[in-house]
Amino acid sequence: MRAARFYSKKDVRVEEIDIPELKENQVKIRVAWTGICGSDLHEYLAGPMTIPGDGPDPLTGQERPITMGHEYSGVVEEVGENVKDINVGDRVAVNPLITGGVADEGLVDMYQGFTFYGLGADGGFADYSIVEAKNVVKVGDTPLKLAATIEPVAVAVQAVRESEMKFGESVAIYGAGPIGLAQILAVKAAGAKDIFVFDLSGERLEIAKKIGATHAINSGETNPVEFIKQFYPFGVDRTFEVAGVPITLEQSIQSTRPRGKVTIVSIFEQPFEFNPMILTASGVNIASSLAYEDDIFEITQHLISTGQIDPGEIITGLIELEDIVDKGFEELSNNKSQAKILVKLSGED
Repeated sequence: MRAARFYSKKDVRVEEIDIPELKENQVKIRVAWTGICGSDLHEYLAGPMTIPGDGPDPLTGQERPITMGHEYSGVVEEVGENVKDINVGDRVAVNPLITGGVADEGLVDMYQGFTFYGLGADGGFADYSIVEAKNVVKVGDTPLKLAATIEPVAVAVQAVRESEMKFGESVAIYGAGPIGLAQILAVKAAGAKDIFVFDLSGERLEIAKKIGATHAINSGETNPVEFIKQFYPFGVDRTFEVAGVPITLEQSIQSTRPRGKVTIVSIFEQPFEFNPMILTASGVNIASSLAYEDDIFEITQHLISTGQIDPGEIITGLIELEDIVDKGFEELSNNKSQAKILVKLSGED
C-alpha cells in the first residue's frame, strides 16, 4: 500500500509498504480522507518533536520512519477476532490519542505520557490503517470528508471546556489557522456573544467571518488590544491563543479582563523569554489545552453529524497522497490563504 512516511525534518516520502498484520483487538480501516494538521506541519518543518527521535517511542515501541496522519476517516475493512461492536462496512473516524493507561481520568492519563497514531505509531496518510478498536468512533451518515475534521475540531471543543467559558461571554482568538478557525466554530456553538479574531492573512480572516467571527481583524494593521478595548474597556472574558508566537501570548493576556482566562492551544516550536509579571499584574488566569478527552471526541462527532458545527468552510484544499509534500506541507508553509487541506486516499464520501 501507499504511505507517506516521516524520516526527518523536511524528509517525508510517499512509498510502498506492506499492510501490517491485523491483531485480535484491532480494526483495519480503508482510509478515505486524512487532514494535514498543524502538528504535522511542525514535524515537517522542525521535527522530530512528538515523532520518535533517535530511539523507539516509549509507548508504542515504533521507530522512524513513521506513517504520518492523525486526522482521518474511512470504512472498516476487517476486524480482529475479539472485536465485537465494530463491523465491516462501518463508517468511522479514528481518535488517534494513545496513552499509557496509568490513570483513570483521561487527561490526567494523557499528561503522564502520550502519543498519537500518525506521530508515535503509523497513521492515516496510507491506503489502510490498523488501529486498536477502542480508538475507532462510528460516524454514521456523516460525510467522510467532514468526519476527517472531527479530530482538530475536538481540540477546539476541549479548549472551550478548559476555558470554563459561559454562554453569552465575549471571546478573542489569536490565530486563524486550522485550529483557530475550528476554535471559532467551537465558541460559537458554546454561545459566545462576540468573537474577535486576529490574524495576518486576509484570506483566513474572510473564512473567519463566514463561519462566525463578529470581528475579523488584521493584526499587522490594527493593534488587537486597542481594538478590543474600544468595545470592552477591561478586556474580553475568554481568550484563546492559537498562533504560537510570543507577541500573541502577551496580547492575549493584555486583552483579557481581570479574572478572565487565557487558554493556550497552540504549539510553540521554540522556547522564549516570558515575564510572569505581565500575568500577575493583570489578574488574568491562564490555562492550557492539548488534545481531548474521549467524551469530547464523541461529543464533537455528534455536533458535526447534527450540523451544530459545520467544518466544511475550513476545508480549503483536496490533494492526492503523491502531492502531500509540494501541495500539502509546502503549500501550508508558504500560502496563508490555506486552512485545512485534506489528502485523498480512497476518496469515499
